[in-house]
Amino acid sequence: MDVSPLATIALYAVPVVLAITLHEAAHGYVARMFGDQTAWMLGRVTLNPIKHIDPVGTVAVPAILLLVGSPFIFGWAKPVPVNFGNLRNPKQDMLWVAGAGPFVNFLMAIVWALLLKDSAPDGAFASDGLHLMASAGVQINLMLMALNLLPILPLDGGRILVSLLPHKLAVSYAATERYGLLIVIGLLMLNHQLGVLDALMRPILQAAEYVISGIVGL
Repeated sequence: MDVSPLATIALYAVPVVLAITLHEAAHGYVARMFGDQTAWMLGRVTLNPIKHIDPVGTVAVPAILLLVGSPFIFGWAKPVPVNFGNLRNPKQDMLWVAGAGPFVNFLMAIVWALLLKDSAPDGAFASDGLHLMASAGVQINLMLMALNLLPILPLDGGRILVSLLPHKLAVSYAATERYGLLIVIGLLMLNHQLGVLDALMRPILQAAEYVISGIVGL
């Protein structure tokens, strides 16, 4: 199927917005379950994408990556504010709050995979456009999940690691957060030459794809 760049952006828009919106809303919802009302009071525990969209991270960056043919399609939303000090058991509960976003992305990847199967030429809802959108949905959600599970602060995987480490190690590791974004950006920029990010994400992606294949039967 030959698709123009603008049509590709349009087909990717729905999966990108859903992936990022539900990821952030999940953090706020689980934080509320464990005692922190911050996101709820600010109206961020919602499926309304307008509350979560960041013009650069949700719109511009994914669109540019698509146009330049990047193998990685990723983005970000406005981070949902979580006051970990308000959680009933801050260190332990951090794991569930941080893990909620990637888990929701995994669930969405399963839903898109089901649609991918049904929108194939021999499927119940055969459609080239829907098939491409579903393929994008699987790819985007798995990439967002895998990237966020890397054990680098402030990514979700970094917060999960802090939750699991003994107290002294957790405090020391938490201090690396000031450099985390620079590390992630550096990995993204150098990935084409060094492939480090590919290597880090590959085991997570392969494991998720294996489970989804078993569930959906692709």
